[in-house]
Amino acid sequence: MGPDPLKIAVAAGDRGPVLALSGESDMSVVDELIAALAAQVEAAPRHLTVDLSGLTFADSATINALLTASRALSARGGTLELARPRSAVARTLELLGVDEILPVRD
Repeated sequence: MGPDPLKIAVAAGDRGPVLALSGESDMSVVDELIAALAAQVEAAPRHLTVDLSGLTFADSATINALLTASRALSARGGTLELARPRSAVARTLELLGVDEILPVRD
């Protein structure tokens, strides 16, 4: 059985849209993630939450897409927050210092 493909869902949250990611995200699917993030940034919400609770793997291309979206949203006066990463993804965020740049909540 191969890797669990990336799934992306958008829902309304208390503070703004929530982009929920599940499965594995790597360079083979990052364009799909970039498009979903860009659509949310284009709508210019005050706050965007990216729910990582279903994400089992995230590579550097995925992290870069999240950071790029955060910068773009910030330029429009909004904020991007990462929520509920699983331990493996949380460790990647920590090792790359992303948790020092973006808010990450449990």
